[in-house]
Amino acid sequence: MPTGPALLTDRYELTMVAAALADGTADRDCVFEVFARRLPHGRRYGVLAGTGRLMEALPHFRFTDEDLAALREQGLTDSRLLDWLAGFRFSGDVDGYAEGELFFPGSPVLTVRAPFAEGVLLETLVLSVLNHDSAIASAAARMVTAACERPCIEMGSRRTHEEAAVAAARAAHLVGFASTSNLEAGRRYGVPTTGTSAHAFTLLHDDEESAFRAQVATLGVGTTLLVDTFDVDQGIRTAVEVAGPELGAIRLDSGDLPTLAAHARELLDELGATRTRIIVTSDLDEYAIAGLMAAPVDGYGVGTALVTGSGAPTMGMVYKLVERDGVPVAKRSLGKPSVGGRKSAVRRHDASGTATAEVVTSEAVLPRDGDRQLVVELVRGGELCTPATPREALAAARAHHQRAREAMPAEAFALSRGDCAIDTLTA
Repeated sequence: MPTGPALLTDRYELTMVAAALADGTADRDCVFEVFARRLPHGRRYGVLAGTGRLMEALPHFRFTDEDLAALREQGLTDSRLLDWLAGFRFSGDVDGYAEGELFFPGSPVLTVRAPFAEGVLLETLVLSVLNHDSAIASAAARMVTAACERPCIEMGSRRTHEEAAVAAARAAHLVGFASTSNLEAGRRYGVPTTGTSAHAFTLLHDDEESAFRAQVATLGVGTTLLVDTFDVDQGIRTAVEVAGPELGAIRLDSGDLPTLAAHARELLDELGATRTRIIVTSDLDEYAIAGLMAAPVDGYGVGTALVTGSGAPTMGMVYKLVERDGVPVAKRSLGKPSVGGRKSAVRRHDASGTATAEVVTSEAVLPRDGDRQLVVELVRGGELCTPATPREALAAARAHHQRAREAMPAEAFALSRGDCAIDTLTA
């Protein structure tokens, strides 16, 4: 397992550095910007996530002796390059949107100013973190909307890479998920963890009653009992018989969930378990959650759809050079053009505080009443501007997301396919 992020990169970043060192362009002052040309089809906004994880990684972006040995083994033997990498410390500046902010096509969510060699070296790490985490957060935010304030539980660890699972749990919590099943996310980021049992625990025992009694004896009557291993009706009756009317919750993991939930509520009430909650799982996404809006459901467990971005596993962010020695530069590639010059961005609001537009420009923006500056300082001279623990950074991002979300027009949160919630104005 790698001990640091330095080799979590693409080879061509290093070959560009080698060539730039050879021809004397490595030290040119450059500005790189991260943005998405478009949002996933039909999405009305994106949520920036992963900035905190990137700030965690940046101070550790160093090439150790072991890293350099690995590069030699892969044929990177240029002595000038290896000597430069051995002494590498990022010395540039980073600005960007606050983590948790909503973004739109062209939003300059991260800006890196540094000598070319330093800036280009960060490209792969920046994009891998921001593309993944923002995709998860953007999907999870739609699920939170669909849940209408009922709690959502992240439980997708078994459906993705082990480190992606931790990042996904963090991103989901950032936008409002209540808890996760992932213990490392709990340790690293303070995300509340939860979990009780799977069908295997029921099948381990001679009968359902024995399994429920064992679980209640260990976890108490406030636990959640999985009642659909065999027959749901009998499972509910057995659960209430074992735990009594104070049973915390039952979980439904299969079948026609709206119908089952309605029937389960009636049966629980009939048995006197009027305060027992109903939690549903089983391949939920934002649309399935919305379809359960009228059902007597008290919480949702979401796995596969969440950790795969609910059909959009990346945000399509790119990392482009937009300025060199103070001169704007841009691509002219067909279908993939960029806009030269370092950008600033503000969000416009009407008199009621509702967002109306995003203004992205490489020129000075004349401030108006209700404008909110979106770009904040993150790193200066290689040092973090606001050092924070991983837990503090996540808490701040979660709070910022809630504030940004509250300023969006109501149509932003429709699940149907549509245009971006607000227009991006460029100058």
